[in-house]
Amino acid sequence: MPLWAYFASPLILALVMVAIIEAISLGALSLSRRFLLPRLHFNDGVNDAISGTVQAIGVFYGITVGLIAVGVWNTHSNAGDLVSKEAASIGGLYRDFGGYPSPVREELRGKLREYTVFVIDQAWPAQKEGRRLDTGTHLLDDLQSHLFKFEPSTPGQTALHSETLRAYNTLIEYRRLRIDAVGNGLSTVMWVVIWVGAAISIGVAYLYRIEDARIHFMLVALMAGFLAMVLFMIVINDKPLVGYIGIPPDPYKLILEKLIDVSR
Repeated sequence: MPLWAYFASPLILALVMVAIIEAISLGALSLSRRFLLPRLHFNDGVNDAISGTVQAIGVFYGITVGLIAVGVWNTHSNAGDLVSKEAASIGGLYRDFGGYPSPVREELRGKLREYTVFVIDQAWPAQKEGRRLDTGTHLLDDLQSHLFKFEPSTPGQTALHSETLRAYNTLIEYRRLRIDAVGNGLSTVMWVVIWVGAAISIGVAYLYRIEDARIHFMLVALMAGFLAMVLFMIVINDKPLVGYIGIPPDPYKLILEKLIDVSR
């Protein structure tokens, strides 16, 4: 799909997709009825054969698009869960830092707050545009260097430090998965299959021998409208972190406002 489709508002995108698909479908039907159908020889059983073909193609295409739609929705849901998990790991790590002695506690918490603000103010706008901003790596490297410098002096501090290191590694894992998810989406091959399949599904209906052109146009218009809605649903869920309706950074804002800034 062209990138503009991901940055348009859902209403505008839906109207544009329906209008384009309907226009192409009905325009092609008009040309078919004018130039193709008069050259074909029909008998009484032709419409039955066409109906069987339309049903067979519709079933296989419907299954294919349905599986793709389910897969895209699962990808979108998993991305939302991943965002929540990274935000939760920030909150857990911030609480773990509370067990460290001063001034290490303030240094670690300050570095973690700086990273959280970076994710909200810089990384997220870049993700919305489909870009992966790796500047946060330097912030976490700085945090890691301060964390590794700490030397526990009691068994309690040793246990806390070990748990904090595990929490930090979890944050790194979720962050990497989120960055990788920015580029997730259907491949070009899958989009070719979707669009070619849609063209075939609608194109077969052009072969019906229907004397009243209005009925023929209404049938094709209904098929094209339904396909447009299914394709619209796939598009808006295809890239969960990109575009107008990409997943917002609300979990990070909640952690920042309700935990980090409150305890300062």
